[in-house]
Amino acid sequence: MKNLIATLCLAALPFSYAAAEGYQVNAQSTKQAGMGHVGAAMKLGAENMHFNPAGLVFMDKSVDLSVGVSGVFAHAKFENGDYEAKNDVSPSTPLYVYAGFKIYDSLAAGVSINTPYGSGITWGDNWKGSHLIQEISLKAFNIQPTISWKITDKLSIGAGLMMEFGNIQLNRALIGPGEMSYMANYMLQGLSQALPPEQISAIMPMVQPLMDEMARYDDAAPASVALHGDAGIRFGFNVGAMYDINEKFTVGLSYRSKVTAKVKEGDIALNYANEEHFTQLVGQINSLLAQFGPALGITNSISIPALNTGTFSSELPLPDNWNVGLTYRPTKDWTISGEVQFVGWGAYDQLAIHFSPSSLSGYDMAADKKYENTRIYRVGAQYAVTDRLDIRFGAYFDESPVKDDYLNPETPSMDKLGITAGLSFRPLDRLSVDFAFSYVTGFGRDGSYTDEYMLMKTIPNVPDQYRVRTFGGHYSAYALMPAIGLSYKF
Repeated sequence: MKNLIATLCLAALPFSYAAAEGYQVNAQSTKQAGMGHVGAAMKLGAENMHFNPAGLVFMDKSVDLSVGVSGVFAHAKFENGDYEAKNDVSPSTPLYVYAGFKIYDSLAAGVSINTPYGSGITWGDNWKGSHLIQEISLKAFNIQPTISWKITDKLSIGAGLMMEFGNIQLNRALIGPGEMSYMANYMLQGLSQALPPEQISAIMPMVQPLMDEMARYDDAAPASVALHGDAGIRFGFNVGAMYDINEKFTVGLSYRSKVTAKVKEGDIALNYANEEHFTQLVGQINSLLAQFGPALGITNSISIPALNTGTFSSELPLPDNWNVGLTYRPTKDWTISGEVQFVGWGAYDQLAIHFSPSSLSGYDMAADKKYENTRIYRVGAQYAVTDRLDIRFGAYFDESPVKDDYLNPETPSMDKLGITAGLSFRPLDRLSVDFAFSYVTGFGRDGSYTDEYMLMKTIPNVPDQYRVRTFGGHYSAYALMPAIGLSYKF
């Protein structure tokens, strides 16, 4: 029954908004969304608090305010032979708020609120991969006070204190579709080898109706678990430097530290397709095991542990990020910027889930993730059509941190290409209305994930080829991301 924890661990926290790989979100600025999310070497006013705090000091007004929201419509598909499953598409809405204040010509400060990490996907309760994931929703919020100092006319530095918090909702089948029939067939095969044919024939009138009842769950998950937990505030930092080589070139470097999100006492609920029928069925199975289990070496009964009487705790790393960028201004109307982002996904090596009280601790388990460090390559351009209208376009390539043999539908991760466009219109000199649209497509990939049948844990000495299952196939994904923002300076 400890395989129950694999049910929790393997699904434990990421499918990205499909805007970025892992569970990182590209939705921190509508303006920069139109430029492929570049920003490490750009002077963006208040929005520099996320991209590079060193640029905040270059605000051209005393107060700079910026707010915005994105709608992320992520589509994922799994295929294996003739079988196909798609996620239920419901939009997520990451948002941001920035407020920057010029203190002196060489000093500025501000505060920001955004959602740098998040995930969400719903495959449904009874699809074939429900033993790995049914539904997941992860939200991580960041509040960041920031200060920026211009050391010389060309060189500036900045730093921010990240205060991150959030929550996780996860549903997954404890017993997947078809798992009960799989166990029954294995046990019947064992009885056929342990008992003489005439005895097998004698008990079949009793066994077959029970197997027919178990077959009712061939296309449904009889029992599922739902986890919900809030992560307390954790602290990190964001630092950066920016240097004007000359009037046309600017270089920037920024670093966001790793933060470890921790759920200390999460809530657990158990859900059933038909609790009354399932309870009766388990009772009948256990009655049969009492009679014939010794012939198979089975001395224990089948049960679902009372996890809903306890709580769970877990940790999730929010990885560090290095950004190195270069901006080029060939004319007063054109701005072109490119950067490389190094994401420390290697910090996500394993996920451990612990249950309390101690009577449930026997179900604790660690699931390997083995993420790898990745890079994101970004390029974007902006053109001032008039004094009131700017247009933008960009692209980025985002590497997957997930290996082929650790790929499961909780994170149908793959290399992704984002194509972006946007514009800003200023009906008033100090007011900007911003729009952006991103199309993110994944490079479909094949992959698999291996776990154990939970019910087979009740049978001792089961060979690996019957105890272990591998769920795999072809995954594809794409996302549509419209965004709108407003900024005002005074």
